[in-house]
Amino acid sequence: MTQPLALVIDDEPSICHLLEITLKRMAIDCYCAYDIHSAKKLLQSHAFDLCLTDMRLGDGDGLDLVSFVQNEYPSMPIAVITAHGNMETAIKALKLGAFDFISKPIDLPVLRDLVTNALKMNVSKIKTTSNLLIGNTLPIQHLRENIAKLARSQAPIYISGPSGCGKELVAKIIHQSGPRYDAPFIPVNCGAIPQELMESEFFGHKKGSFTGAMYDKIGFFQAANKGTLFLDEVADLPLPMQVKLLRAIQEKAIRPVGSTKEILTDVRILSATHKDLQSMVQQNLFRQDLFYRLNVIELKVPSLKERLADVPLLIEHILEKIATNNNKPRPKIKESTLQQLQKYSFPGNVRELENILERAFTLCEGKEITDNDLQIPKADAQEQVSQSKLPLDDYLVNIEKETIIEALEKTHGNKTAAAKLLGISFRTLRYRLKKLGLDNDDIA
Repeated sequence: MTQPLALVIDDEPSICHLLEITLKRMAIDCYCAYDIHSAKKLLQSHAFDLCLTDMRLGDGDGLDLVSFVQNEYPSMPIAVITAHGNMETAIKALKLGAFDFISKPIDLPVLRDLVTNALKMNVSKIKTTSNLLIGNTLPIQHLRENIAKLARSQAPIYISGPSGCGKELVAKIIHQSGPRYDAPFIPVNCGAIPQELMESEFFGHKKGSFTGAMYDKIGFFQAANKGTLFLDEVADLPLPMQVKLLRAIQEKAIRPVGSTKEILTDVRILSATHKDLQSMVQQNLFRQDLFYRLNVIELKVPSLKERLADVPLLIEHILEKIATNNNKPRPKIKESTLQQLQKYSFPGNVRELENILERAFTLCEGKEITDNDLQIPKADAQEQVSQSKLPLDDYLVNIEKETIIEALEKTHGNKTAAAKLLGISFRTLRYRLKKLGLDNDDIA
């Protein structure tokens, strides 16, 4: 089998020699170039699987080479070598389409991880996993196309969109479509972690580092090593934790609580929130430097209101899933009921549609879901809600309360079983109960 071929571009012969030796030990053939002109000639005459380039070259800027490669050789991953601490250049390169970056002095284990990830990229897998998004409308087609492009990069991605639109699903598809597909995907709800436990949860701790630390514990970064860390509701991170998170991302290393040693981590960062992070930066509620580090590329997920034509397909998919989970046949849905759903604005997006269908499945008698099973406002009721200007956050809180109470009722007050039914951890359920004012003996 033919060995992979890499192109290394650096005007320092010692760096080229180091990279060439490292790559050959990984069974990768290598050509070296000392300037952009020579690199372009080699690109014309060889089919490279990977390119590593310095940013400062004698006859031009490495960023220009990144742009050239993206236009002429888009299927070849290109990674950049930057001066230590020069994150601004690294971020520019990522925005232009660079696969990843590595800082000087080059850390060889980090380099080997980068090269391994670059060579694992698989276009056919991208096409397959993007089909997990249900729908055929233009917004969902554009989303699929963007995911296919972004999955090939290691750039941090900020996934924006309203609550309930499927941001975590999109993050999971990006992970499964890229070179880290066979490594862990660790989703973290930043709003569900008590502030005093955040550092330990993210970075781990050593035994005896604080009261109650009875054993060594790895944090989210180590759990996601070689894979993807998805920071959901990242806007809920307190400012002190934002500082520590920024350092962990920039240095690609973490220090467990109570430890004197740093641990290298190889993690791709995806983040999301339904809040306006840009506005929070302007209000000094979110650090600007962390925002720019997370928001290298923004991926917008459309609301369900923007793709109402996808509702019938979503209904079919969701009902099939609910029926399978309950070991029952999938009910049909009355035509007038389907039309009513297609006219509804879904302020809670796909999550609200799932809740509506879960209730309807439970309430329907026989083999068909009718209007009476939906329990959603009619057109005139929706107009009244609109006129009263009920804030979206309040509306979603009401939906969340209702969903949690229903789960507790189904499990006869068993919180562990309710958490499992809701697809969240027991600790997250306890946190949500307390936040919603539901943490009392009546529902214990």
